[in-house]
Amino acid sequence: MTLRSETKRRVQYALGYIGLGMMAEAEAELDAIAAEDRARAEVKSVRVDLHMAARQWRKVVIVASELARSRPETENAWIGWAYALRELNRIEEAKAVLLQAEPLHAESSAVLHYNLACYDALLGELDSARKRLARACKMDGQFKVAAQDDPDLEALRAEEK
Repeated sequence: MTLRSETKRRVQYALGYIGLGMMAEAEAELDAIAAEDRARAEVKSVRVDLHMAARQWRKVVIVASELARSRPETENAWIGWAYALRELNRIEEAKAVLLQAEPLHAESSAVLHYNLACYDALLGELDSARKRLARACKMDGQFKVAAQDDPDLEALRAEEK
């Protein structure tokens, strides 16, 4: 079933507002969506984006975990859920979430491996962190640059000195 045109329009507006940093307006658009469409994966995914942009970590955990469980193919739900847990300093839980997502997204998601590298490094699992980081960088070269000053990877950089 496809989204109704009204819902599609509100989702697009919400994404635009998020891009402009206008979180209240984005939330108003999502809240104006018909009740029967609010539980749709496309709408929940944008709600995850909104809470991520607003740094509302507990809300991200709630919405992203619901979305990941109901639509496990939705990569950003897993990534957002784990990242929010990391921001709440629940590193072991964040890693556990991505390990659940790994069978579904490992072949296509460099960010999954990068974030697992970060969580491993924070947990002192440096061998695993190095392997994860290498895989992320092989999949997407942008992670080489990101890793150079990511505080989560400090233990790896310190080991190289």
